[in-house]
Parts: sequence; C-alpha cells; structure tokens
Amino acid sequence: MMLIDFIANTGVNLIGAVSGDFSFLSLFLRADWVVKSVMIILILASLWSWAIAIDKMISFHLLRKRATNFEETFWSGRTLDELSKGLSKDTRDPMARVFAAAMREWDESRSAPRSEMAILSTRERIDRVMNLVVNREISKAESGLAVLATVGSASVFIGLFGTVWGIMNAFRAIAVSQNTNLTVVAPGIAEALFATALGLIAAIPAVIFYNKFSNDLDRYSGRLEGYADELSAILSRKISKGG
Repeated sequence: MMLIDFIANTGVNLIGAVSGDFSFLSLFLRADWVVKSVMIILILASLWSWAIAIDKMISFHLLRKRATNFEETFWSGRTLDELSKGLSKDTRDPMARVFAAAMREWDESRSAPRSEMAILSTRERIDRVMNLVVNREISKAESGLAVLATVGSASVFIGLFGTVWGIMNAFRAIAVSQNTNLTVVAPGIAEALFATALGLIAAIPAVIFYNKFSNDLDRYSGRLEGYADELSAILSRKISKGG
C-alpha cells in the first residue's frame, strides 16, 4: 500500500516505464504536479516570448519603413509651413509626432515678443517638447523587451528547479521500491531533464530576440534623436532670423 500511495502522489507510472514510452506527452503525464506546473509555466513563457518577438519584428519593420518615408518627405526641399500642412495628419510615425510637437511650439512663438529672452525661451520649450516626445516614443518601442529579458534569464532556473524536484522524486522511488533497475530510474530522470530542456527551449530564443531588438532599438533611438537635433537646429535658425 505504501508503494501504491507513493506512485499515486508522485505520478510515477510504472506501466509507462516498462513500455519505454519517452515521448514528450508521456513524460509530461508521468510527472508529478510540481514538475507539470514548471513545464506549463515554461511552455507559456516560450509562447509569450515568441508572440512578443513576432510583434516586435513587425513593429521595428514598420518604424524603419515609416522613418525612411518621412525623411524622404522632410528633406524634399519644401518649406516648414508646407511640411507642417502636409504632415499634420500623419500620426503613425514617431518622427512625424516629433515634428508636429515642435511645429506647434514654433507656431505659438511667432506671436510672442522678439526679445532675446523670448527667443531663448522658445528654443528651450521646443527642445524640451521634442525630448519628451522622443522619450515617449522610445519607451513605446521598448515595450516587451523586459519580458524577453525575464524569460531569457529566469527560464533556465525554473527548468533547473523542475529538474532538481524530478530527480528527488526519482530517488524517492528508488528508495521505496528498493530497485535500481534502469527501467525504474530512467523515467524519473527523463522527466526531470525534460524540465531543463523546456527551460532552454524558452530561454535561448528569448535571449537571441532580446539582443536583436535591443540593437534595433539603439539604432532607431539614435536615428530619432538625430532627427530631433537636426530639427532643433533648423528651428533655432528660423527663430534667430525672426521666423
């Protein structure tokens, strides 16, 4: 009775052990509830990281494409007023939002007194507004990377916990059955190692995606900040010349 109770509680399936069924489904079904919970967490984490990765691939592709289109329009030789009218309805691209925010501040400054203090104040307001928009857009582009970093760093340890727990159960089964035959030991060890394998399956793609998207974000951030600096210089010259 003691052996039967232990098998029921730990999920050790001797029939599966004898049959030699080591399929993923069989390993999952034979595992106890702790190892099953670890496996489910790792599977969900892997699916979550892949969903974020696909979303970020699409997002960065669109950001690069829209930035290229906007820069082509911006440097087409039209005046700022013409660009402001033509780009006022474009709210999808972060560069367009930076441009719109800067132009609003510039338009409001045209009716202000032309003193040196007012000119300096206008420049500071434009720079501050553009920095706020740039930071906000970078934060939006950065969303999801923290999840990839967490999955990449934590999945291995979660899988290791499942492995340690599974090996403990395997040793308990050996102690209770008083049998060190490979057919008794192998299923428990396989279940335990399967948890580590799932941890690696979840962690490795997450780390790769995190590094890739971090580089993409750095490049795009530099591109967006560079555009903001160029626009600030253009508007600064316009303000100095009186609009």
